[in-house]
Amino acid sequence: MTVNVAIAQINSTVGDLAGNSAKIADYAQRALQLGADIVLTPELSLVGYPPEDLLLRQSFYAKSQLALQALAAQLASLHGLHVIVGHPLAHDGQHYNAASVLCNGQIIATYRKNALPNYTVFDEKRYFSSADEACTFIVKGVCFGINICEDTWYPESPASARAAGAQVLLVPNASPYHMNKQHQRLEVMRDNVSTHGMSLVYANLIGAQDELVFDGASFVMDERGTVKAQLQHFEEDLGIITFDGSTPRAQAIAAELSTEAQVYAALVLGVRDYVGKNGFPGTIIGLSGGVDSALTLAIAVDALGADKVRAVMMPSPYTAEISWIDSREMVQRLGVRYDEIAINDCFDAFRHALAFEFNGLPEDATEENIQARIRGTLLMALSNKSGSIVLTTGNKSEMAVGYCTLYGDMAGGFAVIKDIAKTLVYRLCSYRNGISNIIPERILTRAPSAELRPGQTDQDTLPSYDILDGIMQRYTEEGQGIAELLEAGYRKEDVDRITRLIKINEYKRRQSPVGVRVTHRAFGRDWRYPITSKFRE
Repeated sequence: MTVNVAIAQINSTVGDLAGNSAKIADYAQRALQLGADIVLTPELSLVGYPPEDLLLRQSFYAKSQLALQALAAQLASLHGLHVIVGHPLAHDGQHYNAASVLCNGQIIATYRKNALPNYTVFDEKRYFSSADEACTFIVKGVCFGINICEDTWYPESPASARAAGAQVLLVPNASPYHMNKQHQRLEVMRDNVSTHGMSLVYANLIGAQDELVFDGASFVMDERGTVKAQLQHFEEDLGIITFDGSTPRAQAIAAELSTEAQVYAALVLGVRDYVGKNGFPGTIIGLSGGVDSALTLAIAVDALGADKVRAVMMPSPYTAEISWIDSREMVQRLGVRYDEIAINDCFDAFRHALAFEFNGLPEDATEENIQARIRGTLLMALSNKSGSIVLTTGNKSEMAVGYCTLYGDMAGGFAVIKDIAKTLVYRLCSYRNGISNIIPERILTRAPSAELRPGQTDQDTLPSYDILDGIMQRYTEEGQGIAELLEAGYRKEDVDRITRLIKINEYKRRQSPVGVRVTHRAFGRDWRYPITSKFRE
């Protein structure tokens, strides 16, 4: 006897109960036409993930339950099809992360999540209670069990499902992306599910929600831990897998992506969903002729199309001619709207207004920051008039050490590359140029500069980015201490300086826009250090 299991790798939107229900119904209909007996959707597919403090509102649970019942009734015409839908559940005064089996117009079984993640970007213990009951159902003589995401990162819930008779484990997931996350998922599934002799079907969410990106790459694994099928990365997909009893047949396996391809796709998806789901008509980017704004522009065009992207060059007295030339060349290659608004007159007006207060004082970072803030003000004015969102262009290296200006280059609505180290910025530009040559070569080879004073380069005040990024990654992402950094061969003066800058610039990062998370420890949801702190390592 064969059983056909469909993975509906869908992009749910948080709170869009009607839209998510319609999408689940559409995928279920398509799956049935392809011969499916079971359709597995991702974790909390009915309401989107993560709903965060919507889960503290009773009305959210009430409307979710009504939507679930309505969806069950809508699917009644798909006779015999079992559709597993993720949803929040209020029951006996407790709240649960649940998944229900819908069949023939009824909710025939409901599983409640046991293991609740409460680390990095997760805080499910804030919202949900844990349950430890197994949930199984039988289709064509095969016993299927359900676990939800984190349940399978520990051995107990899979063991409980197996003890209840499960031969195949169905696993709805909302597993956020970070670099090379898929390898980790596969190894954990082998450790905790395959060891119990069960095959598994792993349905992962696709799409972006604020900082988080979900990469899909749903897969099927047999009882020996061999991957038998894998869906597309960073795209909605529908896969049908035939089981001979409890053993899956081999199907297509999506090609593995390079790190650069993964990250670039995550950034594109992050921009597309943030702009699209929030209803912005387009985006505005301050173009400088530098590598960061060039990468941000390329991502925006790939995410939204050239017609929804506007680039604005705002030269100052210190803007090099090559910055003008390179900016004009890049926008011509991409076909986006391009405008130039010189800030010389505004800068002169500020200096004139402050002349008495600054009398006798040398020019310093104050005058540099005024230029950045003029640009931020102009971009936000254009945003107010048009409704388009400003995409900021600062990278993680700059955010780490405060090489950015509050209310200046940090002004905007979405920080596309805020989790991208400067060295990775260059790798992503090279990757994108390998697809089609859109970024002028000189942007990639000239010394990076904020161009806020004559002859300025980033390395006037910062170590080389190889050193800065190495220390930053070890200290902020890997949690290494000062002693470990010194043992790794970094100079004490560089370690002391960079770690000090990371600490004292927390107040800036707290005021930065949200942006796409691609590392396992990004500034924001993952990084929660106090602004006011006397601790020194």
